[in-house]
Amino acid sequence: MLYRLVLWLSLTLIMLSHPPAHAQDEAQAQTLKVAVRMNAPFVMQREGEYQGLAMQLWEDIARQLDRPYELHPMPLEQLLSEVEQGHYDIGIGALTITAARESRLDFSQPFHNGGLAIAVPANNTATWWAVTKRFVSFEFLKVVLILGAVLFIAGALVWLFERRENRDEFSDKPLAGLGAGFWWAAVTMTTVGYGDKSPRSLGGRIISLIWMFTCVIIISSFTASIASSLTVSQFQSKVSGLGDLPSARVATLSNSATAQWLSQKNIGFQGFDDLTKALEKLNAGELDAVIYDEPILRYSMRSQALNNIRLLPDRVLPQDYGFVLPQGSHFREPVNRELLRVVQTEAWRDSLDQYLGN
Repeated sequence: MLYRLVLWLSLTLIMLSHPPAHAQDEAQAQTLKVAVRMNAPFVMQREGEYQGLAMQLWEDIARQLDRPYELHPMPLEQLLSEVEQGHYDIGIGALTITAARESRLDFSQPFHNGGLAIAVPANNTATWWAVTKRFVSFEFLKVVLILGAVLFIAGALVWLFERRENRDEFSDKPLAGLGAGFWWAAVTMTTVGYGDKSPRSLGGRIISLIWMFTCVIIISSFTASIASSLTVSQFQSKVSGLGDLPSARVATLSNSATAQWLSQKNIGFQGFDDLTKALEKLNAGELDAVIYDEPILRYSMRSQALNNIRLLPDRVLPQDYGFVLPQGSHFREPVNRELLRVVQTEAWRDSLDQYLGN
């Protein structure tokens, strides 16, 4: 009897630890509940069908795993909360991997590396005001003072040689003579050539010759600086980097990771429920900058043909995008395995070019 009891217990333990094949097949065929965040170009719905980068990636993964699934679109915060509570097996879309979210959930391997980007007007409507401010800036006034000092030195040297031999044009009185020398230096530099004052002494003419060649260099440099200032101002917007955001009219999506980041930086912003509306206001000149995920901004600008907007070249904050799962999910390993396989294919790179451009 004891032998039979031990044998029965052993068989029972084996049965419990190794469920029947049909039970495994049933678990394998169980329909996955997938929470979806709608956000182009990662997930979009057109003519009743879901499309986009994240959607295409998920379809490839589910096909390789041979798992049926059903999609449930919902807002970002609801998606994170529902997946965290285990009501859904996985969440897909433009989901940024952050430390705060990782403490509540598990993420897949990143499938795209992006970052926060700043969209600004391509042309500044206050261009000439910007130019005017340049001409009254401290830097410009400093250049004018230096130029005035050089003119005074050249005029004073000529006056020292001309004050005795050419008293009619260069007075021997210091105040009047220095004023005449300054006038002569300015007229010579600008090549106006009134001819009312001309050096006659040998020393004065040597100084004049040196001054003429010096003026060519001064005028060329001064003209180039002004032209550069005007040209740069044509393409300069109020926001040229992160440091300009606190004093600018900034917008982003409400309740997003970007909004939280702006709040942490004490940068005021307008919150929009729709990124398209924010970009339209930026395109119309009602905003100075829109900051959000670079791939989403890039796709929105391309799809809406917003030609009066450009992206600043530097990313503000690097970001990775991944799928989100409940903590400890056994489904994470197979998803990661198939995800890494797909993102290394040429087809995936072609999809990135299709949606985001080169």
